Amino acid sequence: MSLPTLAEFTEKTSALGYDGVSIRTWEPNSVSQTHTHEFAVHAVVAQGEMWLTRGDDTQHLQVGDTFTMEPETPHAEKYGSQGTIYWAARRFPKI
Repeated sequence: MSLPTLAEFTEKTSALGYDGVSIRTWEPNSVSQTHTHEFAVHAVVAQGEMWLTRGDDTQHLQVGDTFTMEPETPHAEKYGSQGTIYWAARRFPKI
């Protein structure tokens, strides 16, 4: 999968109703234990690789791969030996 530019990704996710993009940087071999977020997320891996686990399903994601999650989705993350950067667009629930 090809990697869009950050500007292209931001424009696309804004058109889909996301509230902005943050650049997430993770150290090599880092692990984020199972957790949830109060927001929906649509993200693309910009550098390195990661493994995203939701329930019994684990995805191996590499540069250009995307993932989407609804709010309160339990998930865990593991990052590759070179570290990982992904761009995450967030959509907060409307009150």
